[in-house]
Amino acid sequence: MRGVASDRQPLGGSDAKLPGGLRNRPGYARPVRMGTARAIGLGLGFVLDRVAGDPRRWHPVAGFGAVAGALEQVAHRDARGAGVAHELVLVGGVVAVSAGVERFLATRRGAGSTVAQGVSTAIATWIALGGTTLARTGSDMTRRLESGDVAAARRILPSLCGRDPESLDADGLARAAVESLAENTSDATVAPLFWGAVAGVPGLLGYRAVNTLDAMVGYRDDRYRRFGWAAARTDDLANLLPARVTGALTALLAPAVGGHPAAAVRAWRRDAAAHPSPNAGVAEAAMAGALGVRLGGPTRYRHGTEIRPTLGDGPSPQVPDLRRAVRLSEAVQLAAAALAVAVAAARLRARGK
Repeated sequence: MRGVASDRQPLGGSDAKLPGGLRNRPGYARPVRMGTARAIGLGLGFVLDRVAGDPRRWHPVAGFGAVAGALEQVAHRDARGAGVAHELVLVGGVVAVSAGVERFLATRRGAGSTVAQGVSTAIATWIALGGTTLARTGSDMTRRLESGDVAAARRILPSLCGRDPESLDADGLARAAVESLAENTSDATVAPLFWGAVAGVPGLLGYRAVNTLDAMVGYRDDRYRRFGWAAARTDDLANLLPARVTGALTALLAPAVGGHPAAAVRAWRRDAAAHPSPNAGVAEAAMAGALGVRLGGPTRYRHGTEIRPTLGDGPSPQVPDLRRAVRLSEAVQLAAAALAVAVAAARLRARGK
């Protein structure tokens, strides 16, 4: 990004010690400011999510969902083309508005611009993340199952996934929760942080729009098989790299819950491709290997029962394994935040060279 002459000075004072080619390059200061603001914003947004979690009321994602639901009532047709248009209008609108705001802030001068960019990135990060609520829900499920309150655990399950809780016993609920924790560690934290580091506020909010639409219409039932095709495929593409970052971090951090990185990588390489989702299979297989459990099998959704492939070795997960899964999810989320901050700072600073 090129700046005007008065924007050439990097933050922090004189550029006398910089190599001549770098200090004379137009636009050097702006990528440095953007890199600093983006990195700080991602870190602050992650901390904000850790402290506050999701708001109980007036969440912007819920507002987006309400708009998407209202538009669906008008736009729904049993055709892929209608679904493509639905996706383009909603996701494109979010990306265009957020990109316009970020670009406007980037063109301002002085320290106030850096602060404004950092604050906007922090707010967008907090909006896009859902990792703290995910971990809290998993911990709540664990406590209910440990106390033998299966009925309460069944009431919690819909907050984690779309399965039929009434058909599950305590171990079935534990398995469903472990699988959901694995997949949503990527969807709720790693993926938005990845896109935030790569593309800033448009990446954060655009990803959350994509993922929300997939959760709303990306089903294989009669109503959404064609209309929801675009939402499901777009979500697959958006999660392709983040899911593999999640798998790598899960394997790396397996010792934190008594697991072995090699077992996580082995389960990932051997079993993930058999999963119907190109991304959930990676996260779930790596989690299964890290915990030393077996995931998969009959899985009952609202559109019917699917026989999922076996992921990992060992016994089916039990309640203690769910607690370990929560701990591993939190460790992966923290590592992903640190990685995103580092990537954001390094990537945009490199643009000034």
